[in-house]
Amino acid sequence: MPDYLDDLRLAHVLADAADRTTMDRFKALDLKVETKPDMTPVSEADKAAEELIRSQLQRARPRDAILGEEYGIEGTGPRRWVIDPIDGTKNYVRGVPVWATLISLMEAGEGGYQPVVGVVSAPALGRRWWAAKDSGAYTGRSLTSATKLQVSNVSRVSDASFAYSSLSGWEEQGRLDGFLDLTRACWRTRGYGDFWPYMMVAEGSVDICAEPELSLWDMAATAIVVTEAGGSFTGLDGTPGPHSGNAAASNGHLHDELLGYLNQRY
Repeated sequence: MPDYLDDLRLAHVLADAADRTTMDRFKALDLKVETKPDMTPVSEADKAAEELIRSQLQRARPRDAILGEEYGIEGTGPRRWVIDPIDGTKNYVRGVPVWATLISLMEAGEGGYQPVVGVVSAPALGRRWWAAKDSGAYTGRSLTSATKLQVSNVSRVSDASFAYSSLSGWEEQGRLDGFLDLTRACWRTRGYGDFWPYMMVAEGSVDICAEPELSLWDMAATAIVVTEAGGSFTGLDGTPGPHSGNAAASNGHLHDELLGYLNQRY
């Protein structure tokens, strides 16, 4: 069985460097923000963090490919690092502390590339989560100061806490009625958004979450954290992993019901 400890250590080093860069510009009055062709914002901190991670990876893992949100794909081969320098840029530019750097290592295998290492670092919240394949998921300040993550045991939707990002995407896909039915059936709903609900599923404080439209760099790191914590992470079509362009995550017990609600069409 491959040992990913060295890769996980490297991912933490990369996250440390990114945290320093992003926190240095967080709430800066002169922060430069542009609008990308897809009409989403990108800040100078997004670009600087990705450039920093890429340069360190090119030195430490020159044979590995790199895929990042801001600068695309570079290199080829069976190992690919996937980076979202700031997941939650809209929060970042408004001074909301719910944003994170997502770093994942994916390896080629059956069914395409699959995440084998993931680190989610949210420095403005003072939180970090991580996982490596077949080694469990953890949260803490460092590899040596960590608590193992475990999803909840909630087994009924009526007892479940459901986290989501917004309503607009569900409406655009014709899934809004099923989504609203799910919110009515649940014990509690909250609109946290971005990486955070997946981490709360992994640590057992939320039971189910879903988003209708995502990119691979939004999901690669969060997917392995959820699954290594004992949960399920699929697309809305039920395909395991982060390749469906959308996501549903749960403690496992509620996954079929979650997908059932979100695939209702009227």
